[in-house]
Amino acid sequence: MNLFQRFRYTIEADLHQVFDKKEQKNPIAMLNQYIREAEKQTEQTGKLLERQGQLKEKLEVEFKENAELLAKREAQLQLAITSSEQDLIEFATDEVAAYTARKNTLQSSIESSTREYFELERKFETMKHKIKDMKVRQLQLMGKENVTRAHHQMDGMLAKNNKTNFEDLESYIDKLAFQIDKDHEVTTFEARLAALEKNATDDSSPLLIENK
Repeated sequence: MNLFQRFRYTIEADLHQVFDKKEQKNPIAMLNQYIREAEKQTEQTGKLLERQGQLKEKLEVEFKENAELLAKREAQLQLAITSSEQDLIEFATDEVAAYTARKNTLQSSIESSTREYFELERKFETMKHKIKDMKVRQLQLMGKENVTRAHHQMDGMLAKNNKTNFEDLESYIDKLAFQIDKDHEVTTFEARLAALEKNATDDSSPLLIENK
C-alpha cells in the first residue's frame, strides 16, 4: 500500500494550478496554508519512516536470534545422529526445519522492508525539497507583493489628482518661502527706520544743550 495516497495534497502538484483558482483572492495566503499542510504531512511521513526503520531493526534482531538457534539445533542434530538416538534425531530435524523456514521468511521480509524503507526515505527527501522550493516561491511572491504595494503608494503620491502630490508640496514651499522673505524684508525696513530714529535723536541732543 502506498502511504502517500493518504495525503490531502500531492507534493508533485503544479503550484501554478493552485494559484489559478478563481475563488482564491490572496495567493500568498493560500501558499502559506499549502506550506503548513505540506509540513504537517511531511512530519507525519517522517514518523512513518522512523517506524518503518524500527520495524526493520526488529526483523534483523529476530533474524540474528533465529540464526543462533538454527546453528544450535543443527549442531544438536549432528550429535543426535552420532549417538543414533532416533527420537532426538527426529526432534532436532523438526527444529532445524522450523528455524530454516523462519530464516527464509525473515530474510525475505528484511529484504522487502529494506527496499520499502529506502523508497520511503527517497520520497521523504523529495517532500522536504518540495517544501524548500515552496518557501523560496513564498519569498518571491512576498517580494513581488511588497514591490507592487510600494509602486502603488508611490504612484498615488506622484499622481496629479492626489491631494498630497509633489506639485502641492512645491506650491506650499514657495508660499512659505515668499512669506519668510516678506517677513525678513519688513524686519529689515524696521531696523533701518530704527537706525534713522536713533541718528536723529543723537543729532538733536547738542542743540538741546546749547539752548539751555
